[in-house]
Amino acid sequence: MNLKNDRSGYECWLRYSYIDDDISRDAYLKRCSRIALIGESALIESARAELKLALTSMLGAKPLEIGISEDGPAIVAGTFDSLQGLGLGSFVEAADIAELGNEGYIVLASEDGRVYLLAETDKGVLYAVFHLIRMMQTGEDIETASVREFPRNSLRMINHWDNMDGSIERGYAGRSIFYRDSRFIEDLSRVRDYARLLASGGINAVSINNVNVHVQESKLITEEFLPDVAKVADIFRGYGIRLYLSVNFASPIEIGGLETADPLVPEVRRWWSGAAKEIYRHIPDFGGFVVKADSEFRPGPFTYGRNHADGANMLAEALEPYGGEVIWRCFVYNCLQDWRDRSTDRARAAYDHFMPLDGTFRDNVLLQIKNGPMDFQVREPVSPLLGGLTRTNQLLELQITQEYTGQQRHLCYLVPQWKEILEFDTYAQGEHSTVSEVASGRLFGRKRGGLAAVGNIGDDMNWTGHILAQANWYGYARLTWNPCLSSEQISREWIRMTFGQDMGTEGIILKMLSDSHRIYEAYTAPLGVGWMVNPGHHYGPNVDGYEYSKWGTYHYADRYGIGVDRTVRSGTGYAGQYHSPQSDLYESPERCPDELLLFFHHVSYTHVLKSGKTVIQHIYDSHFNGADQAVDLVAQWDSIKEKIDEGIYLQVRERLLHQAEHAGEWRDIVNTYFYRKSGIADDYDRLIY
Repeated sequence: MNLKNDRSGYECWLRYSYIDDDISRDAYLKRCSRIALIGESALIESARAELKLALTSMLGAKPLEIGISEDGPAIVAGTFDSLQGLGLGSFVEAADIAELGNEGYIVLASEDGRVYLLAETDKGVLYAVFHLIRMMQTGEDIETASVREFPRNSLRMINHWDNMDGSIERGYAGRSIFYRDSRFIEDLSRVRDYARLLASGGINAVSINNVNVHVQESKLITEEFLPDVAKVADIFRGYGIRLYLSVNFASPIEIGGLETADPLVPEVRRWWSGAAKEIYRHIPDFGGFVVKADSEFRPGPFTYGRNHADGANMLAEALEPYGGEVIWRCFVYNCLQDWRDRSTDRARAAYDHFMPLDGTFRDNVLLQIKNGPMDFQVREPVSPLLGGLTRTNQLLELQITQEYTGQQRHLCYLVPQWKEILEFDTYAQGEHSTVSEVASGRLFGRKRGGLAAVGNIGDDMNWTGHILAQANWYGYARLTWNPCLSSEQISREWIRMTFGQDMGTEGIILKMLSDSHRIYEAYTAPLGVGWMVNPGHHYGPNVDGYEYSKWGTYHYADRYGIGVDRTVRSGTGYAGQYHSPQSDLYESPERCPDELLLFFHHVSYTHVLKSGKTVIQHIYDSHFNGADQAVDLVAQWDSIKEKIDEGIYLQVRERLLHQAEHAGEWRDIVNTYFYRKSGIADDYDRLIY
């Protein structure tokens, strides 16, 4: 593929466009026309191939490979051990090396014209190579480069909800890149390209099958499929990524021929130990299991009167001899609710289930906790379980795939939302006990922790359906490495790497990305109310879609008011699951942030917000304004038409036109529903049906 003429979006942010500016290109050529990479591991070979591809494409000349002993300007990459003879001790402190760990690195320009890419391990060297490439893609000066980087999270993971028939649960960009017709795809070249893209952002773990494990996928841990799983693991290994599998808790029954899956029965424990032994025979660095149990009709330990620690610890015991981990999802709730019963609250469920078990899980268990107490809504509070648990390893779970945020037919840049979540202060150990510190494990002195997210890719040529949705994928990867990066910094990186360095183009796309989550929230769910979508596929407005279903009740709108009372004083008590002062803030309708008011309180339509508007007028205004702003996104994109490859321009424009039309549908359905419910007219007499 000619990367410079690629108009499909397939190359994403690794497009490696030719640098047209002669001054910049010549400056890079002075130091980058020769390379010396020391080592022959798969990781070093990946680094070498990536560096040669990037330099050839961006500088228009294939770099010359030289020996380490040759003098003169060059890129020199290797581990500290492999480069011992170069006298690097004068500018690399021993203390700095120790802090880098197994994945950190140094990028350092020296006075002799060399750029050194240094790390403790080959994986760190690979990350250093991608960092240098990113600097060149974004126009940074490498003449005085002095970079020292290490990841803030030990586990940086993407979960795939792919099924072996090729479908993807909550997938909006085509079919699986791993499976087709209940088998693995034979041509794995696209998996290799996927691994490149993940490694460039620092992702170091993937699970490759749906957490809702069906019959065929249950067999992935058996001899029937392990040789194929091992082939995929080999590809990921070459890019520093460990492979995990989602497993069926009832596997001892469904594929093992046992009569029980009770985690305390010795025969069951032996079965899982045997399964682990067989997996590690094929994949020595296998990461471990991802488990969804006792949730939405999935089997689990509750069947046998056991708790989740019993189930997770059984699996952890089987994996422990090999260094494997159990990632146990906390998405557990009663999905057979009665809408008439206002005491039942799905939001309470994870906290109520797992807080009594804190400290009872083995050290190689990580509890994967959704960012909010519900299910990846456009607006919900941070889960109180993050910061509630203090003696258990945790992972923050996000959703890159846009299940409830427009399904990649709408532009909705999620990095600003994720930044809010990561910076939320839990007060678990006083002020500055952020979710970022909790998830990493640092707050409670734990060594395991990090982030996991549901991926958004499929076999669409541009990977994500909507090219601008690639920014969510890239942004998630960068945040897992360094949660302190700003949303704007991540956006600018992605725009320059994907579209080039034209400042006008960058400004327009930056504004579109930055505004998009607020716009989407404006024309969909008001003031913290979620779930106003069509059941099942979750796309499009349906205010009462889930309101009277078994899955829960979410807005309680009647002729008098709207919202769910989750206070300790008069409601479900959910607000009391937070540490003070957050619990006090959410308990009070006067102090509660407007954007979460209806999540925590049932109020009248005439309740006055901090903005000075009534609730009903806010609903009307936000939906009219949001729909107008969605239309304006098309105009903004059109303004840079001449600066965007035609194929990419047309792909994005088609999505934006659909979004503008669909935003109008949201506006009309939501406004009409609440006008009829409340009987209160819009102050500006706009058209409401």
